[in-house]
Amino acid sequence: MPPSRSLISLLVSRLAMGIVAAIVFVIAARLMHFPQVFQIMFVLYAFLGTLVYILLDAPPVTRLDGLKAVVALIAFYAVISGVFIAGANMLPQYDPRVEKGKIDKIVKPKMAATEKGRIEELLKRTEELNAHSQAILKRLETLGGASVKNIEASVKGKESGGPKASGAGGDLVALGKEQYELQECYNCHKVGGKGGLKKRGPHLDNVGNLMKPEELKEKLLNPRSYMAEGFEKEYNKKLMPDKYKELMSDPEIDQLVVYLSSLKDSTVETPKPIKK
Repeated sequence: MPPSRSLISLLVSRLAMGIVAAIVFVIAARLMHFPQVFQIMFVLYAFLGTLVYILLDAPPVTRLDGLKAVVALIAFYAVISGVFIAGANMLPQYDPRVEKGKIDKIVKPKMAATEKGRIEELLKRTEELNAHSQAILKRLETLGGASVKNIEASVKGKESGGPKASGAGGDLVALGKEQYELQECYNCHKVGGKGGLKKRGPHLDNVGNLMKPEELKEKLLNPRSYMAEGFEKEYNKKLMPDKYKELMSDPEIDQLVVYLSSLKDSTVETPKPIKK
């Protein structure tokens, strides 16, 4: 009967097999476009299997009896539970209610773009316009002469976009900020001292002074078009995802660009964008 191999030889051979398995899993997951969190999980599974494989072939330990066996069993489960809980906490945590809200925000605009959604939106706007016109008619009936002309001029000014322009711009900024939150840009970037926990991207507080709207849009659609100064490592790793042109509609991208263009806090150091 051949002599059993030493524990060190066993560990080296099994770890080598585990590393190879992990690399194969990662390559296969990337080819099948699995999210990064799943790639990490596959690697963890590979090393977990390696650990089990090592335990199956490991030399026997000293037999424990009585109280020592109970203490050893409790300690074993405590260590395993601690490792499991710590590992689980390192993975992204999801709140079903938050995710449902995000799905609603994404689906509702898409539904509004369908034929049924357009009809419902037109009916709603028709009712609003009808109510507005009725209110104007009542005011015209109670007023007369020169007052009527003043009202007509006021109405024409509103229709031309004069008084509503800044309000519309404000709406677009608010909608763009909502897109910023919805697309979870705060995971990598910081604005107003909030976000950027993963430290993968630059602060954006002053990006509106550094990039034109068309440049911001180009960066969103093609992350490789610009690189933030000092972030060469992150740029080479392609940490900014190339997905927004597929996940977002043109109006949603424009809203996000408007919001980013409004970020002009020169007191916060924002890295200079470099054209690639």
